[in-house]
Amino acid sequence: IDECKDKKACQCPECSCKNTWGSYNCTCSGDLLYIRDHDTCISKTAASQEGKSAWAAFWVIVIGLVLAASGGYLVYKYRIRSYMDSEIRAIMAQYMPLDSQGEVVNHVNDERA
Repeated sequence: IDECKDKKACQCPECSCKNTWGSYNCTCSGDLLYIRDHDTCISKTAASQEGKSAWAAFWVIVIGLVLAASGGYLVYKYRIRSYMDSEIRAIMAQYMPLDSQGEVVNHVNDERA
């Protein structure tokens, strides 16, 4: 059976068919790759471009996460932590006055006339 002559194989426009003993071989013109299961030609460079774009997207996401984590840490370190430290110092000063501080006025034990 001559599959090439009967146009049963290599039906894509870029394909060229060569009949062999008991089978056939298809090739594509230019920088194309033949896919026998789908009887079509695809670009060799398109597959590598998809891989490159997938890695680029991966690195963009990773860098974005690192930047978000760094920003969150800086906000914690310089804004929230300083606020918490000042609140803790104020609470501790009520119960354990420092030597550099004067006595904290306790309004509960004030005698009123």
